[in-house]
Amino acid sequence: MSDEVKTPSSIADLVPGMAVAGTVKRIELYGAFVDIGVGRDGLLHISQLGKPNVRNVADVVQEGQAITVYVLKVEKESGRIQLSLGAPPSTGWESLHVGDTVTGKVVKIEPYGVFVDIGAERNAMVHVSELSDGFVQNPGDIVKLGDEITARIKDVNRGKKRIDLSVRALKAEAEKADLAAATEADEDDTPVPTAMELALRGWMDATGSKGGGKKDRESKKGDRDRRDRQQQEYDDIYERTLRGNR
Repeated sequence: MSDEVKTPSSIADLVPGMAVAGTVKRIELYGAFVDIGVGRDGLLHISQLGKPNVRNVADVVQEGQAITVYVLKVEKESGRIQLSLGAPPSTGWESLHVGDTVTGKVVKIEPYGVFVDIGAERNAMVHVSELSDGFVQNPGDIVKLGDEITARIKDVNRGKKRIDLSVRALKAEAEKADLAAATEADEDDTPVPTAMELALRGWMDATGSKGGGKKDRESKKGDRDRRDRQQQEYDDIYERTLRGNR
């Protein structure tokens, strides 16, 4: 939404959020009709005068007064135009969803939590239990008025016009992402074996790296058998030689 004042020439040019110049034409109990130059007057309802609990429209605007108003709603087929003296919220209820990340300014601190302006019709609330992982006795110890904070939308109740936020949930997700990134980095640091190392590992697996492999064990057993036979033959010869000399 832009605060630049537009000069539309027809109702087709109007879009919600547009700022337009107008002149108060008629005042009623429920609001004022404003000429904004499109051939149809727009209604500035008493609830859209920018002040709470207005009982008399004339206490805020006067007939013939030049004012700047904002387009709230346009029904182009019927020609109805709803206006507001204050800028409408930049974030509509239809754009608020559980799980979304929003950023806003702390505008009020209470013992049970803090209220945050996120550009919606109503300020969102962060309960004291959702400000941090640990116990928080005083929300003012965590945030100050005017601080800008980022939080996750925990719940949206359009009927009660309530928005609940959680800073704790967003921090937990960030820590989880950091841990995953660190784990991935550690895995990436593992040396990649060369082609020669892979070939050597393959040969060792085929032959049995610890025990020398089946073929190696059979070869060693054959050598021992040959040495045993040679020793036995030597012993026999030696024994016969000794008998011959007796």
